[in-house]
Amino acid sequence: MAGRSSVKSLQRAELAKRTGCNLETIRYYEKIGLMPEPPRTAGGYRAYDREHLKRLAFIRRSRELGFSLEEIRSLLRLVDGGDYTCSEVRDMTLEHCADVRRKIADLRRLERSLKEMAAQCSGSTVPKCPIIDVLWRDTSPQSVRV
Repeated sequence: MAGRSSVKSLQRAELAKRTGCNLETIRYYEKIGLMPEPPRTAGGYRAYDREHLKRLAFIRRSRELGFSLEEIRSLLRLVDGGDYTCSEVRDMTLEHCADVRRKIADLRRLERSLKEMAAQCSGSTVPKCPIIDVLWRDTSPQSVRV
């Protein structure tokens, strides 16, 4: 492994520290196949290398940008195959951007609903509250608006 990178092998705790990623999250990424299982030392410890470090940082940055695990898996498949084009990555990014715009629109509708509910409330000390009344209304799918 020494020939592969200038980073000595790392144990999971050090990998977590260097990337700011939780230990359990690293275990989960290994379990679902986003992170490859590292080789083990003679003592049985996992030996992560520079490639693991880079891959985990890629996954973490992608998550920070709101990419889903499946979107990240698709990006990694392109990278792992080595035959990706910038166009493919751009298309995936633009698709994700459109999803972000939809979520922003949903959040704006949610904000308006919450403001409307709050505007109905006087904030007085009476036990009757219009916000609670709205929340207890009929919750059939037709009556719930966001």
